[in-house]
Amino acid sequence: MVVVETVLVLLVAIAGLALLARKLELPYPILLVLGGLAFALVPGLPEVKLDPELVFLFFLPPLLYPAALFTSWRDFRANLRPITLLAFGLVLFTTLLVGWLAHWLTGMPLAAGFVLGSIVSPSDAVAATAITERLHVPRRIVTVLDGESLVNDATALVALRFAIAAVATGSFSLLHAGGEFVLAGGGGILFGLGIGWLAVQVQSRLDDPPVQTTLSLLTPFAAYLPADRLGLSGVLAVVSAGMYIGWRAPEIVSARTRLHVGPFWETLVFLLNGLVFILIGLQLPEVMDRLAGQSRLVLLGDAVVVCGAVIVARILWVFPATYLPRVLFPHIRRKDPYPNWRSVAIVAWTGMRGVVSLAAALALPLTLPNGSPFPGRDLILFLTFSVILATLVLQGLSLPPLIRWLGVGHDHVHENEERHARLQANHAALTRLNELAGTAEPAAVERLRGEYEDRIRQLQVCQAEPDDRPAHLHTDAYQNLLAEALVIERRAIIQLRNERVINDHVLRRIQKDLDYAEGRLLREPD
Repeated sequence: MVVVETVLVLLVAIAGLALLARKLELPYPILLVLGGLAFALVPGLPEVKLDPELVFLFFLPPLLYPAALFTSWRDFRANLRPITLLAFGLVLFTTLLVGWLAHWLTGMPLAAGFVLGSIVSPSDAVAATAITERLHVPRRIVTVLDGESLVNDATALVALRFAIAAVATGSFSLLHAGGEFVLAGGGGILFGLGIGWLAVQVQSRLDDPPVQTTLSLLTPFAAYLPADRLGLSGVLAVVSAGMYIGWRAPEIVSARTRLHVGPFWETLVFLLNGLVFILIGLQLPEVMDRLAGQSRLVLLGDAVVVCGAVIVARILWVFPATYLPRVLFPHIRRKDPYPNWRSVAIVAWTGMRGVVSLAAALALPLTLPNGSPFPGRDLILFLTFSVILATLVLQGLSLPPLIRWLGVGHDHVHENEERHARLQANHAALTRLNELAGTAEPAAVERLRGEYEDRIRQLQVCQAEPDDRPAHLHTDAYQNLLAEALVIERRAIIQLRNERVINDHVLRRIQKDLDYAEGRLLREPD
């Protein structure tokens, strides 16, 4: 009962803090972490410990999967080079830099320093998505950041495995580690694609939203758990399965299933995100208890240096990795010209860490195979927590002002593509109606033709308006009138229910149609 009550209290706190974050116009992961810190300092509250196995087996797969599922494969492939340089090159660069610095600064063994470096090297997929989704920046920036955070966990966790082995054995083979890395990564991708193919075969033969939603929930676990047990990258298995299914889903999933699956994942991801970030904040007592007796001033100094190194490492990597390939290879420069330095600066500054780093630190073994304590384990845990807190709060809070100061704005690529696609789809439907005019009922054809012609006129008007306007189907004047009409319709059916003219079942059926209409009206553009 204590566990159940604690979870319920945390869920209430998540809802309240998320609402407060929306009012303050802050990314909610930041406020949740700070809220968790505040709760951890309240005397008398039950201690909440974050089980690393729970994170890797319960939280990570369902958080990575929808992020991959709704990723644009076209955009991901188009930005594969910068994503790869960040997800692989930057992770290894950060691991080495932080590892050497921690060894020099704290005196921990070099291999233990690399353990710390690999733990704090990956940016967090949840934090990146939650913070960038509300920022009006060019879509390519969001694609690169989201793509990086989807893949870099795999690089960091494989590097961590070899760093721990180096601590335990005192030896390290770069050739062996490289081969194992290729095997784990490539095998994870192939396994995930196999699970994705199997899921597509099953989903394409069903038209049962509750069952298909359940299968969608189970898919990331089906990809992650076996891959992890086989020594492959479970992260890449989930990501590759999600991206494959996301590409095929529009062809195989029915409309009513999509209407169920979308809200389900949206709610689940919000709850899991909330629990993840508030649990990060609640780990403060455990982190500090492990370092009782050590100088707080020295610990603070070490934390400042390591946090600074993590942030600076990203800046040092991003700018050369962006411009140097274009300088050295003219074909890259011709295909993809030099980007604006302001956009590069945003990518360089957006490197929040999250739950994967903390779970990896908590999962470190207490002792080595010979029975001796794992060197620097408590300090690694403290420094990891410090990096997560510093990057989330410092970089997360400073990112919106930085974007405004740099003058980087939305490029409206999605809005323009959406208007074009809507026009093409409506023209195609109108063409088909004209082809059927001789065989179908004339009144029905004329009615539908009038509707499509009206849509096309509305879209053409919207297309002629400024680019900073959202890509709605209708003009503002039309939408305002339609919104007012929907309000009147809803009042009318509620009054009929209250007067006992219709029952609640009829009310809900009509209200559902009105809700769909209002949902289309109020849809926020990506």
